[in-house]
Amino acid sequence: DAPDSFLCKPFKDRDLTDHLLTVQVAPDDCTGCGVCVEACPAVSKEQVGHQAIDMEPAAEHRDRERDNFRFFQSIPYPDRTTIRQDTVKHTQTLQPLFEFSGACAGCGETPYLKLISQLYGDRTIIANATGCSSIYGGNLPTTPWATNADGRGPAWSNSLFEDNAEFGLGIRVGLDEQRVVAEHLLGQLSAHLGGDLVGAVLAGAAAGDEAGLAAQRERVAQLRQRLTDAPTDLALVARQLEAIAGVLVRRDVWIVGGDGWAYDIGFGGLDHVLSSGRDVNVLVLDTEVYSNTGGQMSKATPRAAVAKFATGGKSMAKKDLARMMMTYGYVYVAAVAMGAKDEHTVRAFLEAEAYNGPSLIIAYSHCIAHGINMTTGLQDQKAAVLSGYWPLFRFNPLLAFEGKNPLVLDSTAPKIPLSEYAYRQNRFKMLSKSKPDEAKRLMELAQKDVHDRWKIYEAMSASGSNGQQPVNG
Repeated sequence: DAPDSFLCKPFKDRDLTDHLLTVQVAPDDCTGCGVCVEACPAVSKEQVGHQAIDMEPAAEHRDRERDNFRFFQSIPYPDRTTIRQDTVKHTQTLQPLFEFSGACAGCGETPYLKLISQLYGDRTIIANATGCSSIYGGNLPTTPWATNADGRGPAWSNSLFEDNAEFGLGIRVGLDEQRVVAEHLLGQLSAHLGGDLVGAVLAGAAAGDEAGLAAQRERVAQLRQRLTDAPTDLALVARQLEAIAGVLVRRDVWIVGGDGWAYDIGFGGLDHVLSSGRDVNVLVLDTEVYSNTGGQMSKATPRAAVAKFATGGKSMAKKDLARMMMTYGYVYVAAVAMGAKDEHTVRAFLEAEAYNGPSLIIAYSHCIAHGINMTTGLQDQKAAVLSGYWPLFRFNPLLAFEGKNPLVLDSTAPKIPLSEYAYRQNRFKMLSKSKPDEAKRLMELAQKDVHDRWKIYEAMSASGSNGQQPVNG
């Protein structure tokens, strides 16, 4: 029943041979940022400059695409248990539970949140620091955080700027304590519920794969059904368990915020939470400036960049948050840049979520405050990695237990000078116009920062140790 204008093609996959693929634009919601066209790898071999997605005037297509979009919305999403989640292609067939955010057109932050919502959205609880991500994330009475066909989606809340990490830790501790209580109540009700069901529920409580989650949800639904006919002497216990039975299905806690929160105002709390050993995931959307409040300098702002409170160019190097957290030895740490290596980004998110302990992902997020063409923001990310300014890596403490180096560098040594990356952006370029001598001096120092940092990371990844012993946890 698709409209004649609805475009699709075979989905190239050995396991899903009977499926079709479409890329459908929401005609009344597209902001025209052009990032999708810039990122699209499908280029015509016959027509120069033509891609699978091209920018054209919206008015010429809107009426037709409204019909296509209505039909698109009627198509059920594929069964999550049949979709691989370790490739870029497959993850993007999963339903996003973060959409139409109202962020700046071409925002570098939102793709990372969309990815979390696709991978873990129906079991995720998000503690969101005040900042850009709290503004477009909770622009009440609307929100971009959505639900799937089963009515499940991310649970989201925004705390203050200075205590978001502790807020997220409190959520994790609360869930853990509720689970302890639920398991205790299961023991009290075991004779009524049946030992087989209770054993299966307890065994499946930590399941993180899609098949395991689906099976555990079925078991919890069966558990709740049996609780309805509990004998009178167990009725109170049954009601208590029914109220918290949902915690017997895996829950992921993601603590989200920008660099102003993570590097500056909330750093003390972030350090405390990551050192706690608790199973929380932290995502830092690093725009290297206080984006939401007008572009003030943060400790993530790089040397030589101009920002408010650094109008003459920041004189000091950027704080190395990742290396600081690696010194604990038991915190999973990764630096990602979707525009440079999207498959690396997916892998880091999968590893961080699977790691039973604290994890930290620092995500390069291009921003309108950088003074760039937001359409080509992904190219800025790529240039940042090629210059060595933003090395891609994963620090996985589990590797140390296998006798391997926990730090894996996933990008190559610098291939272009820092200036080739920096002078794509007005935040660096403007100083070269107003104070060329100072700009040159700071850029030389910034280049040395890149060189020195790369050498340190290179030595750490080659030496087999970050100076810490594996910690049991």
